[in-house]
Amino acid sequence: MSAVVTDFAMEIAGITIWRVTLVSGAGCARLLSCQLAGLWLNRLVRLGESLQSAIAQLQNSSVSSPRLNAELLLMFTIGRDRAFLYGHPEQDLSPEESERFQSALAQRSSGLPAQYITGHQEFWGLDLIVSPAVLIPRPETEHVIERLLEIVRGGRSSLNPSLRIADIGTGSGCIALALAKELPHAEMHATDISPPALEIARANAARLQLTDRIVFHEADLLTGFQPNSFDFVVSNPPYVGESEVDTVQLEVRKFEPRNAVFAGHTGTEVIERLGPQARNGLKPGGWLLMEISGTIADRVRDLLSGWRAVQITNDLQGIPRVVSAQNI
Repeated sequence: MSAVVTDFAMEIAGITIWRVTLVSGAGCARLLSCQLAGLWLNRLVRLGESLQSAIAQLQNSSVSSPRLNAELLLMFTIGRDRAFLYGHPEQDLSPEESERFQSALAQRSSGLPAQYITGHQEFWGLDLIVSPAVLIPRPETEHVIERLLEIVRGGRSSLNPSLRIADIGTGSGCIALALAKELPHAEMHATDISPPALEIARANAARLQLTDRIVFHEADLLTGFQPNSFDFVVSNPPYVGESEVDTVQLEVRKFEPRNAVFAGHTGTEVIERLGPQARNGLKPGGWLLMEISGTIADRVRDLLSGWRAVQITNDLQGIPRVVSAQNI
């Protein structure tokens, strides 16, 4: 069969997108179809369109707060804030940006937390680096900071202005860094048993120019410290029991460090060890503050029965969140 050769060009807005030679016969339709598909895949996509498509994709993947997650990942991709997203919906994403955004969406759809994708999380107004080596800082933990500042500033403590504070199981360093920011004259120490976690914490201290304010220690809880060393011992210890695994979000169970979430069968195993060490490491009249959950609140109160001024503070949802107790 003889072939008929035809030059064909497609133009959009006066610009030639491609030029191909079409050959009549059985392969003609397939060739044109492939070229059209290539044009569709390589076309520029606008911000507004990308955002709406991402929200739908995350909804279909049962990701919680799909709009918030889509906004966060798109802001991360293009390096702009939320106001820019909604102020410039007609802005085009470059092919490279589109590729990065689709990769981020695929990771989030698989359950990987957005904070591990972007590598950042805000805590107490601080921009912190995070990775799967550390627990993602959460707003609930800020209640630990609030409670400590209430004790220091509320006249319930006779402690001197130059405080010595230990943050146990520091992870990303969020508690120690927030306290260093709020208490510029305090001497901060932060411990963790995980070298990768300490690497993240030190990086955060360097980024926030607080390296000289915090001494980091690779240690199991308070091991290695002298008695009567601190005015405050604070901690967000693992406090979820293995019996509660099914109640924990799948993405937490799957992606966050297990030893920072689960304490053992009951959830109080780490606190049972930390309590006596804190009593030994605190000065007389010093304070122990820990993040807890409603599930273990009564058991923790019993564990602290030999302490003074034991108080459990609720979070904004009315859930027991922080326990504070004063050393004798």
